[in-house]
Amino acid sequence: MDAHFTFWAVVALLLFAAEALLPGAFLLWFGFAAAALALVLLAVPGIAPVWQVVVFAVFSLISVGVYLRWFRKRERASDAPLLNRRAEQLVGSIATLDVAISGGRGGRVKIGDAFWSVEGADLPVGSSVRVVAVDGMNLKVQAA
Repeated sequence: MDAHFTFWAVVALLLFAAEALLPGAFLLWFGFAAAALALVLLAVPGIAPVWQVVVFAVFSLISVGVYLRWFRKRERASDAPLLNRRAEQLVGSIATLDVAISGGRGGRVKIGDAFWSVEGADLPVGSSVRVVAVDGMNLKVQAA
């Protein structure tokens, strides 16, 4: 067995392992390219290392193109697109200010079991506010 075949087979396995450990589905396609190159080296041993890298790059482009063309388009739309975006789920909620908004900042509301920093027009403690937008971990509010 050729040492170059072994090298590309190990590269493919490492890319598959990295894909299993990291989020997303990107290294998988480079792993397929490395595995395809390893199979080519079984059929045609003795390809110069420079050409191996060129073939790997071409196979990588092809495999990523296959992903983009056929697999990415077929992803289902989520039935809960805001599932892991908790702050964005709060848009439209009404809450009472625990801390007054002064100078457009510094306010605080309690929604559910969490306290949130709020920004908006100056309002006193006890005012009802509606969440209209999210800026990082700050909620943008207006008087309800």
